[in-house]
Amino acid sequence: MKFSCDKYVLQQAAASAARAAAAKSPIPTLEGLLIEAGASVRITGYDLKKAIYTTIDADIPEPGSVLIGARLFCEMLRRMPDGIVTVEAENGTVSVKCGKAAFNLVGLSADDYPDLPTVEAENGVSLPQNLLKKMINECSFAVSTNESRPVYMGTLFEIENNVLTMVSVDGYRLALRREAVEGYGDDCSFIVPGTALSDLERLCGDSDERVVLSVGSKHISFTVGNTVILSRRLEGDFLNYKKAIPESFRVTVKTARTDLLEVVERVSLIIDSKNNAPLRLTFRKDAIDFVCTTPLGKAADSCPCEGDGGNLEIGFNDHYLSDALKAAPTDEINVCLNTGSSPCILVPADGSDNFVYMVLPVRLRAGQ
Repeated sequence: MKFSCDKYVLQQAAASAARAAAAKSPIPTLEGLLIEAGASVRITGYDLKKAIYTTIDADIPEPGSVLIGARLFCEMLRRMPDGIVTVEAENGTVSVKCGKAAFNLVGLSADDYPDLPTVEAENGVSLPQNLLKKMINECSFAVSTNESRPVYMGTLFEIENNVLTMVSVDGYRLALRREAVEGYGDDCSFIVPGTALSDLERLCGDSDERVVLSVGSKHISFTVGNTVILSRRLEGDFLNYKKAIPESFRVTVKTARTDLLEVVERVSLIIDSKNNAPLRLTFRKDAIDFVCTTPLGKAADSCPCEGDGGNLEIGFNDHYLSDALKAAPTDEINVCLNTGSSPCILVPADGSDNFVYMVLPVRLRAGQ
């Protein structure tokens, strides 16, 4: 095998595929990148749960394939000078040259690399890269990291009537984003692992070039330009979010999202890892009052709003509330509540349904 291409193009392709290579595995081949040269060069990383492969153009005088350690190959390319890099594999040795820099590395047989699963696309959607990237960013913060409940370590994708709804939940908060998409096949729902979504968010750019999401019975794939992310679907019963989100509220106030976020962040300055305390919110007429008391001292502030909260008091974890406010893709929001012990709901003030953020309260103690 022998091919030549621009060093930066190869470096970017290898870095993308390496995100799916195993960092450490009892199976050495999973720590490598499969490089295949034919009509073009395809580079693949695969850890048996997730695969990423990308295709680049190159000058290919000798087709073939080889397996090379992902971490060393990527670091080597990163440190090489700019220019044309030539990769040649022969008799178990991989030669990589660029300018005056040259490496001779031990390669592995491509025959030992596991086959990637195929996605027989039964259903799917397509949407612009910038929109999908935005939806992931505004939803993935609520993905659980608790391995005892693996189904919540991913995001629910629900496709219905050419509308994509994404839902993440971690037991303390819920994030929902909804947008119109171009769909094919039947309506469906599936759970995408959070790690795959993180890689997908990195791959998506700010262009309106479309991402194609293909849904199979056990796997899903995302095609972004010349790169494909292939992932297992998470199995299990996801929260029935439609029943979990209240439909009616005793208190609804309208406020500017950035104003509310600034107050949350100011009052939270006296909270640290050693002095974790809830924010106490009191919903009054045309104002939301904030108080936080820790061993470091006491902070208070107020945020203007439209509506009367009837002096309802409720406590929140500062991070959970600020995460939801940072994610909300609008300038004005409605804050909806029923009691001091029931969830707080953030929705668009204009009455649309493109996002819902739910934050569970924390118990307030005397003096907090």
